[in-house]
Order: sequence, then C-alpha cells, then structure tokens
Amino acid sequence: MAQCIDRAASFGQNLYVDTRGAAGGPVPFTEAVVNGLAAGGGLYVPQELPSLSVAEIAALAELPYAERAAAIYKAFNIDLPDETIDELMGRAYGENFDDAAICPITSLDDNTHILELWHGPTSAFKDMALQCLPHFFSASASALREAGKLDHDFMILVATSGDTGKAALEGFKGVDGTTIGVLFPDGGVSDIQRKQMVTTTGDNVRVWAVRGNFDDCQTGVKRTFSDDAFAKQLLTEDAVALSSANSINWGRLLPQVVYYISSYAELVASGKIEAGDEIDVCVPTGNFGNILAAWYAKQIGTPIGMLLCASNDNRVLTDFINTGTYDISDRAFILTASPSMDILVSSNLERQLFELTGRDGEAIGRWMADLNEKHCFRVDSDTFARVRENFSADSIDNAHCLATIKEVLDEHGYLLDPHTAVAYAAAQNLRGENPVLIASTAHWAKFGDNVYRALHAMAPGEALPAEVASLTGCQLNERIAEETGRCDIPAGLANLDTMEVRFTDVIDNDVEAIEAAAEAFCRR
Repeated sequence: MAQCIDRAASFGQNLYVDTRGAAGGPVPFTEAVVNGLAAGGGLYVPQELPSLSVAEIAALAELPYAERAAAIYKAFNIDLPDETIDELMGRAYGENFDDAAICPITSLDDNTHILELWHGPTSAFKDMALQCLPHFFSASASALREAGKLDHDFMILVATSGDTGKAALEGFKGVDGTTIGVLFPDGGVSDIQRKQMVTTTGDNVRVWAVRGNFDDCQTGVKRTFSDDAFAKQLLTEDAVALSSANSINWGRLLPQVVYYISSYAELVASGKIEAGDEIDVCVPTGNFGNILAAWYAKQIGTPIGMLLCASNDNRVLTDFINTGTYDISDRAFILTASPSMDILVSSNLERQLFELTGRDGEAIGRWMADLNEKHCFRVDSDTFARVRENFSADSIDNAHCLATIKEVLDEHGYLLDPHTAVAYAAAQNLRGENPVLIASTAHWAKFGDNVYRALHAMAPGEALPAEVASLTGCQLNERIAEETGRCDIPAGLANLDTMEVRFTDVIDNDVEAIEAAAEAFCRR
C-alpha cells in the first residue's frame, strides 16, 4: 500500500499562492511553512490539490498512522525528500500519543462516530498538528539554509484560546534555531489550560497572559506580523524573523486534512461504512481551520457530504453560513463553557472563501479590508450559494451544551468535553441520512468545572459549591473520575499541581505591548 498513492503521478512540485494575491509569486511548501503568513496579510494555499480514489483512501487503513500521514504529504508533492517525510512522521506520531491508533474512533451507535483527536501530550486536538509542524518547520528551515535562502533564526508567536498554546509550546520547545512565545486571554482559559501553559519547561519558551479576550490576542499578533518596521528591526538587530504556529500556517492545516482522510479509511476497515458511502462531518468550530481541513479532504476525494459547523453562543460562523453576512460590528464577545471556541474573528474562513470564489484574491482582499475597517462584510450571491452547498450550521447555547454532556453519559456511558458536546448537539439538529463523524477536540478533564456543572444539573456559570470551588483543577478532575467511574485522566493533566509556575506576566493587548514583550524575550 505504501506505493498506492503515487507522488510522481499526481503533478509536479506543488507551489503555494496567497489568498489576497499580494505576496508576489508562488512559493514551495518549505517557504510557506517558514513564512507562516504571506506578505500582504494573506494565507497560503496549495496551487493544486492531489486527487485520491476511494480505493486509495480505503487502502490507507493497512498502514500505521505515521505512514498514512507520510503518504498524503507525498501526494501533495511537498519539496522534501520521501525519506525525510517518512522520518519526520515517525517522530510526530509515535509513543508521544497514548493510543497506537493516534486518533481512534469510538462509535456511539451505527451512525454516530466520535473521532478522538486528543490522545497527544496536551490532550487536545491541536497535538495532531503541533506534534507534526515543528519537525517540518525545522526541516524546512534547514533546507532553505542549505540552499542559501535563509540566514536567521525564528520566533514563533502564537495567540491561543486555550489549546493551541500548550500544544505549540510542547511541540517547539527545544527546537534548534527557534523560540516560541504564546499569548492567552487573562481569565479566558480554564484553570487546567492555564497551568498547562505557565508550567511549560524549556529554555526557548515564554508565555504571557493578555488583558482582553482571544480576539484581542489574535488581532494583536496579526498586527505584529504585519508591522514591517518591527520585522526589519528584529531581523537586522537580532537575526530573528517572526513566524506562526496558528492555523494561519499551512503547516498546521495539512496534518488536519490527514486525519479526516485517515478516519474515512478507518470507518471502512472497521465495517462501519462501505467504501464510497458518504459521511457527514461535524466540527466544533471557532477559527474555522478544523472544518476547513475536512473540506480539503473532501476535495481530494474523501466521500464527505455535508460539513456541519457547530458554534457556541459566539455564533458568528453560524450566522454567516445562514445569511452570507459576517458581522461583528455590534456583537458581544461571550465567555462560554467551551472557551476554545470563544472566537469572533475566524481567520481560516479567508481560505475557505478564496476557494469558493474560484480563488478571487481581489474579492478576498476587499472583504478582509471591510472586516478590518467596518467589522462586517457580505459575500456575493454565487459565493453564498457555494457556502450553502457545502455547509450547514447551528449554535448551541451553554445550557444545551451542559445538558448534552449529561445526556450522552447517561445514554452511552461516554463523557464529552464541552466543545465536543456542542458538536454532538449540533449534529443531532443538522444531520440527515448519512452517518456522522464528530470531531472530539479535547479530553473532558481539561474542562472539569463545566463537566462538574453538567453532571450535577447546575446552570452555566453557577458558582460551584464552596467545597468544590476550593479544589484545584486536578483535584476536581479526580472528584469527577470517582463519581463517573472514569479512570482515564492523562498523566499530563493529573500532575499539573506539582509543576512549577514559570510565567506570570500579564500584558496589554495592543501591538506596542506585544512587540515589547517579544523583543525582550528575543534579547533575554
């Protein structure tokens, strides 16, 4: 099967173009990964997509996960040798995951399948990409240095709504020629998520809490990337260039495409579906990268029908998919039980619209300018029709989210985290006749406070009983495990109380504060 997907037969070396047409000519994979964000603010996408037959996809089940991922990367004809791809994938997907399947599928019934994407070292789906990206980033930088195209180091700057930060820290710590700084909204992540980040070990890592919400963090980081004067100063004075590990980097997105293709092969191999049968995919969605990856898997040949976009109370994507208007001009930012989805500016929607407009960079540039200046844009009728052909969407409020956790535990003996509960509930509302694959994005123990509220029929945001509120996140998880009979708390979450807190800085959310923090870290 290793030769079933033929790299040479697909197309020549694949190049990457940017969504706004402002970055000049196309670049190879290695440059797209190292650059992160294209010049002019656009996002890289492959110039061409491979085409896989259903037979080729189904045959991937014969391979271990690392070899499946390598086969798909080769089908994309990235500009690294086959043996390098094989080696890097072997490092990315091995004993660092607690299940040999890497992302196993649990079926709740014949038509509802949970894709568990949280078996990596930080117990969140971001590990699926961020145990992979750092290896390919390092290899890409090395290849460019050898070619005489690179003579500096990198600082990875990451904004996180909770899970990306720790996954990026864990992936990039100790990587030669690279430092990584992570910004998270102060008070906007769970106790477990915060402790995961601020206790990270390693000499090349730094973490800052930011006054504001995730959108403030993300906007500040994107504006820092767009500050040419700051970039020039870092490069000339410190020989350091900024890059990204957020899903704006294509190197973050491609590993996510892999797991949707792989999951279809698994469902066929396990007899849950017949080869060629369509499935729908439901994704709890904030920044739109995870569901976009499923769309790319569909374009490549995976028999995916509808993409079900699940939002929480921050329902900007649901409203966009249902109306064609993206409007945050008068929209309150709501803190929810599913904090990793508390996002109003969904960066990867730009890639999706680029594809659905027939790659019209001028339209994308105009819409993104409107979003930046007016906090609102509306797509044309043809593009909206294509959105509706591919996507349906629903939002699930906090109360429904918590009720779903209890419902699924009672009916199936399966404990969901709040983000997966949003997706499960939306899938029940949106599903048609096809089996549904639900992306489960985090282990329940990352959000013990809201899981506890769900199990005890408490209202969203209701104060925990004093005795429970006095517990640390780790102690609360132990309480939930005792109550539910669960014994699956990952060691990386269970041991956080014993870890040293290394980072306590809180900074403002403006560009000047972020740049000052990054510069100080660079010159530490």
